[in-house]
Amino acid sequence: MKRLKIYLDTSVISHLDAPDALKEQADTCKLWEEIQAEAYEVVVSDVVIDELEGCPEPKLSYLRSMLSSISYADITRSPEATRLRDLYLKVGGLPPKSRLDALHIAIATVNSCNIILSWNFKHIVNYRAMTAVDAVNIKEGYAPLRILSPTMLLESED
Repeated sequence: MKRLKIYLDTSVISHLDAPDALKEQADTCKLWEEIQAEAYEVVVSDVVIDELEGCPEPKLSYLRSMLSSISYADITRSPEATRLRDLYLKVGGLPPKSRLDALHIAIATVNSCNIILSWNFKHIVNYRAMTAVDAVNIKEGYAPLRILSPTMLLESED
């Protein structure tokens, strides 16, 4: 059976160390175990790495070590992803201030991911964003992209 190709946005990796969100941290750690067991094909972009660099120490070192414990495709943003991001913003699925959130979604789409995982319910994991992404992706000839939280993915796999 073919593994699902998942894009991890910054919030997922950051929740590996989130003492203020223990349920989300626990689910992220459970997901990480599945990733370490290579249950998924994982994608991480340069945008994620850049955002993680803003974490304070010792969290930054911890997240770097956790990333080094998994296999993932390290991809970079492309002009096509930037174009797609702009379309998501234009149709109003994400607010203008969410350019990086829209870019995560676009990178996942352009790189043929099945799922983008995020803990960002305000801008990514919500009906408005999902509807806009679906509409743009269909119009532009891209495959559907599911937008889920780690908990949603874990529950669907049970």
